Amino acid sequence: SSYVAAAMLLVRNARQVVTVCAARERIKAGKEMDQVAVIENGSVVVDSSGRIEAVGPAADIAAQYANTVFEHVIDATGMCVLPGFVDAHTHPVWAGDRVQEFCMKLSGATYMEIHKAGGGINFTVRHTREAPEDGLLDLLLQRMDRMLAQGTTLIEAKSGYGLDFETECKMLRVLKRAAQRACLFLCIAIDRSYGHLVAISATYCGAHSVPAGMTAAAATDALVGQHLPAIVAAKQAGEVDVDNIDVFCEKGVYEVADTERILAAGKAAGLALNFHGEELNYLGSAQMGAALGARAISHLEHVSDEGIAAMASSGVVAVLLPTTAHVLRLPTLPPARAIAAAGGAIALGSDFNPNAHCLSMPYVMHLACVLLRMTPREALVAATINAAASIGRADSHGSLEPGKVANMVLLAAPTWEHVLYQMVDPPIHSVIVNGRVVKK
Repeated sequence: SSYVAAAMLLVRNARQVVTVCAARERIKAGKEMDQVAVIENGSVVVDSSGRIEAVGPAADIAAQYANTVFEHVIDATGMCVLPGFVDAHTHPVWAGDRVQEFCMKLSGATYMEIHKAGGGINFTVRHTREAPEDGLLDLLLQRMDRMLAQGTTLIEAKSGYGLDFETECKMLRVLKRAAQRACLFLCIAIDRSYGHLVAISATYCGAHSVPAGMTAAAATDALVGQHLPAIVAAKQAGEVDVDNIDVFCEKGVYEVADTERILAAGKAAGLALNFHGEELNYLGSAQMGAALGARAISHLEHVSDEGIAAMASSGVVAVLLPTTAHVLRLPTLPPARAIAAAGGAIALGSDFNPNAHCLSMPYVMHLACVLLRMTPREALVAATINAAASIGRADSHGSLEPGKVANMVLLAAPTWEHVLYQMVDPPIHSVIVNGRVVKK
């Protein structure tokens, strides 16, 4: 393995360069999700800042840059070049695995049964509270390395396994430290101060569950009156970086009124609204989120037609998580076809967490096609430009267009669809982030 810094990079003669967008679209909704821009026999030029300078047919790029000496050249003959994948929903900071719980679920136990018995999130909360910050950072970096090896270059990452201010802030500090120094452990002899960066959009998810011994109403009061102001103060002091706020809106946890109150306080504090809704029960949270100006709502297994319409008309991105439906054996799946038919925009996330241990966006795309009946083109759009839009990063990520961050996946395959067709071990040749090349 090797790590190459490129002041000027040329990826040339690719069989396909999958730009995803061709007209600087910042999101694709409805029928547009089934349209993917592809340049046959293309090349990509990256400038010294790690941004895409040019992309186009190989002959045109060769003529345009005939007198240019590149620091690094990749001959991509026979390969496909795709945008780096964006994972729109992860819970990557935690300690204590739940493999035994997985076995319980296989024997018939439901998520809420495990939750009520003191397992589930409460188990993870105990272990995460006890874990030292450096230990959590090491675990996170290892997980991010594995994500990167599967082509993921930008993640939405939540706190949520503390449920108290001290631990939630510890998790957010870990995310900030990871964003500053994360590098691929698979590489040899990397200077970590120079290390390869994986971009993170951090989400405060202190309302992931109601803390033991509290009511939802009391927990909401504490979140709005104490925890959220303290998180905002920590952000202003430079201790943490937070972009979004999340609430687990669910029957018996935080229901619609409490969720709306927490989200409204987060919005007033300048955070984007990106929350869990309509997963296990229908509550009308999609309509509430649309009215409140949410950027994204995740899960949506039980969203109503009215909720779908409200989200589509308000531009709320539906973040679908087929891994969750798969691992929980949910009888009701996220209604991808109905969302697309209503003109909505779909993003995909791995929902990586102790309950759904998936670090691979290619596998998520595969499941989206098989379980949710999305087309391969829709799945790729949902894992790139739409996922970037769900966290406010579509101006810089999610497609291969001039001016955007040069995050790319090189696929050793004749057509790009192999990235989700070969579901367990896609033929990823290398991953490029900010113009820096990682070779397997």
